[in-house]
This record gives sequence, C-alpha cells and structure tokens, in this order.
Amino acid sequence: MRTLIATCAIGAAAMAAPAAAQTVYVNQGSDWTPSLRQQFYTQDQGARIMPLGWMRALTLPGGEAFLHDALARYGYLPMTGRQEADLPAGFTTNGSGADMAVGMTCSACHTRQIEVSGTAYRIDGGPGIVDFQSFLKDLDDAVLAVLAEDAAFDAFAGKVLGSGASVSERNALKEEVEVWSNRFHTLISRSLPDPAWGPARLDAVSMIFNRLAGLDLGDPADDHLIPENIAVADAPTRYPFLWNAARQDFTQWPGFSANGNDLLGLSRNLGEVYGVFAEFHPQPQSGVLFNRDYISQNSANWGGLKALEEWIWDIGAPQWPWELDHDLAAQGEAVFNRTAAEGGCVACHGKKKGKFRSIFHTTWETPILDAGTDTRECGVLTRTVKTGVLEGASIPLTGTTLGAEAKAFDVLAVSVIGAIVQHSLGAFGEDFVATAKAAEATPGNDDDRDALSEFEDLRKAFPTGDNAGMLKSAAEPGCKYEARVLDGIWAAAPYLHNGSVPTLRDLLTAPADRPVSFKPGPNYDIEAVGMAAEQTAFDQVIETTGCDQLDSGNSRCGHDYGTSLSEADKTALLEYLKSI
Repeated sequence: MRTLIATCAIGAAAMAAPAAAQTVYVNQGSDWTPSLRQQFYTQDQGARIMPLGWMRALTLPGGEAFLHDALARYGYLPMTGRQEADLPAGFTTNGSGADMAVGMTCSACHTRQIEVSGTAYRIDGGPGIVDFQSFLKDLDDAVLAVLAEDAAFDAFAGKVLGSGASVSERNALKEEVEVWSNRFHTLISRSLPDPAWGPARLDAVSMIFNRLAGLDLGDPADDHLIPENIAVADAPTRYPFLWNAARQDFTQWPGFSANGNDLLGLSRNLGEVYGVFAEFHPQPQSGVLFNRDYISQNSANWGGLKALEEWIWDIGAPQWPWELDHDLAAQGEAVFNRTAAEGGCVACHGKKKGKFRSIFHTTWETPILDAGTDTRECGVLTRTVKTGVLEGASIPLTGTTLGAEAKAFDVLAVSVIGAIVQHSLGAFGEDFVATAKAAEATPGNDDDRDALSEFEDLRKAFPTGDNAGMLKSAAEPGCKYEARVLDGIWAAAPYLHNGSVPTLRDLLTAPADRPVSFKPGPNYDIEAVGMAAEQTAFDQVIETTGCDQLDSGNSRCGHDYGTSLSEADKTALLEYLKSI
C-alpha cells in the first residue's frame, strides 16, 4: 500500500508537458473519429518497459525528473486531457499498484506532427519524428546513475517506496533495479550504433532480433541473457506510415511478410511487441506438437493487439491541409500514370488488386523490387543467433525445428507463431490440435480440418519453410524493398526506406545531387514536400553516403525514377502527390 501511495503522489506532482500551440488534426476520413484517436494513443498492447513508479522517480543529470516534459525532448507528442499528464501519446500503462508498468503502443512511433508557420499539424498513423535512440540511452544512463552512488539510490528508493520503507524493502528494490539494469544495459550497450539513427529513424528489425534473442532465450540463472546474440543495430529505416498498411498484400520494408487479414496482422504486431519490451520467456514443456510453452510468461495483450489492428483499417490517408492547384495536380496525375521508361510511377505505386487474403478485405499489390537503394537491411535478414531455450523447439505450420543456432527470423517465427496458435487453441488442448492436424489427410473431416486450416496463413507471415526463398534472395547482390501505394506520401518524409532523402523534390533529383546531410525535424517545406532545411527541435544531423557505399545504411543512392523529368513535369507531379 505504501508503494501505491508513493507512486500516486509522484504522479500527481509530476510536471505536465509544456502547453503547445493549437494543434490542427488533419482530416483522415470519417471513419477516423476523435474517440478512436484517443484509444489509439493509449491502448496497451502488453509492452512493459519498467515500473511506472521507477520512471517517475528517475532524474536527468541536471536534476530534472526524467518525465518532466512528458518526453517532448525526444519528439513524443502531448495528449490533451490525459490523466497521466507526464506520459505522451503512445506510452501506455498496464498492471496496478507497484506492478503498474509503463510501455509503448503503435502510436508512439506512428503519430506525426509537422509545423508550418507556427501551427502544428497532427497526422495519426504517420511516421514519428522521434529520437528513440536518445530515449533508450538516457533511460539506461538514468538507472545506472541510481546504482552508482548510495545517495542516488536512497533518493530514488524514497520516491518509489516512501520514507517509511524497511531495510528489507529497500534491499529488495535494489536487487530488482540491478537485475533490470543488467538486462537493459546489456541490450543498449551492444545495440546502439555510432553514428546514431537520428530522429525519425531506427533499426527496428535488428532491435526486435536483439530483444528476443539477446534478452529472452537464455538460462534463467543468467537473467535469460545471451549477450552474444545482440548485434549493433546499424541498418536504420524510416518509420512506415500506418494508413493503408493493413491493405498491402506484403509488408515490412523488405516485403518478407504476407499481410491483409487479422491473423497476419496479429503476427506482425506481436513481433513488434516483442521488440518494445514485452515480457516473454518461453519454457520447455512436454508435448508432441508444442514442446515449448509460449504464453505463460508472455505479457502480450491479445485483446489490445486485436483492437489496434482493427483501428488501423480505419485510419485514412491524411488530406493535404493547404491550398492545392487542381489543374496542376491533374497534369501531375498524367505524369504519374506514364510508363516507368517515361518517368512515371504507376507501374510500381499504382493501385492494383493484390493477393487474396480475406473474404472481408481486398488488398493492394505491393511489388517487391530492387531500386538500387541501400542494401544494409538485407544483411540483417541473414543473421544467425544461438537459440538458447528454444533449441529443439518445433511447432506446427512452420516446418521448422530449431538447432543450437538458427536464423534470427526462424527464432522470431517460432516465438510468434507458437504463441498465436497456443493462445488461440489452448482452450481446446493439444489433443484437439492433433486431431485437426491429422484431419488434413483424412477425407470427410472438414470440421476438424477447418479448425487448424485457418492458421495456414501464418506460413506466409515469416520467411520460413516454403517462404525461405525470401531470405535466400537477401544474400544476393542488391536488395529488394516494397513499393507502396502513395496515398498520403506527402506526410511521410524523409524518403527511401532508410530515410536518407529529406524531401520529395530531392527524391526527383539525381542521387549524386541529393543532400549529403540534413537535420531531421518537424518543420515542413510545402514547396519541396518534406522536411524543411531549417530545423530547431533536434541538433542531430543525418550524414548520407553515395552510391560508392551502398551498404552503409545511410546511402542516398537509388530510386532514380523521375529524375530526368522536366522541371515543369516535376512540379506537376509533386502537386499531384500532395493531392492523394
């Protein structure tokens, strides 16, 4: 009870984020309502970074509370009227009392705010302009500082436990903090690259691999750690936009994951939760089909994940909020619809019916193409890791049994698919699953066969088994990435998968003439369509490389389509891209 009272008192005393200028919410269609927006900002999906009381008790080197500005210094966005005024949009809570944890949900990374002439424009589902690397590093440093000196820990413990805590309570807290810090510092010290990703970018795939393979699969006596599984996350990508994401027939930047229905969406989102600090420790168990327990120690919020995926279908592409030249846009549409040889875009980015995934939704074709862009992420796809407690794990549908070492993607696939199938069929027991599995080869048992066949799509969610060719191609020269439908592309700078080009105008320029460096930030350039040259929110500069360093992670090379258009055609094309 004392812990709960102290935590609540700290929350009440925490400073709210500074008052922001009036925010304009960009029109994203009638299905995207204010009430859905509020839920999108706060819906828990099972991530647990640390106890909320701890984060509220941490301080920065200057003495300010870690949450003093609701994390606005990292670009996270305020949420008007929120009860937890010290948490921004996208940061969630789950649990209660001393067990209440702070986590993250989709909107932390997929809500954008841009600024024009002093007005802030909020775009839900847009690529976040946030500095996740600095947040992670500062959080690590803040906890290390607590443990570095007795006085620092005493001040921390007093805030978390209250002044009347016993010696045993304080010792127990210190042991918990030491375990948390050992795990988190192992991840951060081995993962974060130099130079940094910079605001608006992160290496999400590497961080998911690092979190899962490095922190979750080791011996419990070693705090579940396998440090050697953690690699430097130096293949940064831009946060993707979420509108239309559910409608693609493939997703993820390299396009390795089938998409387009709720089950495939769940697999995509569960993998993401593992990467943002879900608590997950698979355990050995006896069983023919499931020789591991993937759900007993898994903090995923299944209902929350389902709700978030449903809401993503409702987020419409943002409508350009400023004046448009409709005659010029019509000219630009004609340019867009030219052939690729003529500098047009429709062949790769037009709306074409995709693969069948559901009777309820139609997907759009998502071509996976090598446009001559940076190749570093393809190297990430071929990583191998030690499997730890998953050695020998085998589950239905993947066609995969893990050895002592395996592709990181196979480990992720087993962890995601195993959890989904166990969660969905757990109430029926293993005998039910075995019966359904056997029914595949038994004529007349349609009901039993259907009970399992609905999970067949999970084969397509990860490049294992029949889809392993996706990873084999990653080892070949070049690298293929998805070509998305471009509705709302005006709100998605910087461009290319690795965020190496600040504006659409720059993207229509020959790679050698694109900016060598730029400051990312929310200031928006209406004419160039993207990030303005002058930024004040962050000090970091993204340094790019040319075509001679195509595997740097920061190459601005490739996608030279449209670079030979006349200036008049480029201007018209940009006006059209603003309008869709």
